[in-house]
Amino acid sequence: MIDNFSIALTHGLLLIAAWRLIHRPDLDVEDPPERDPEPSGFAAGNTQGQWGDDRDA
Repeated sequence: MIDNFSIALTHGLLLIAAWRLIHRPDLDVEDPPERDPEPSGFAAGNTQGQWGDDRDA
């Protein structure tokens, strides 16, 4: 009897905690990321080919 009670109690408390976390008003609110002052990677706009020329091998 005590085993069932302790399992029910702990699972009930976990359900209450999850319910409160899911329904927080700030859960789905995020600020957009700031833009980089100078882009890097694919956004850098590399005009040359991978090896410095645009020839097909």
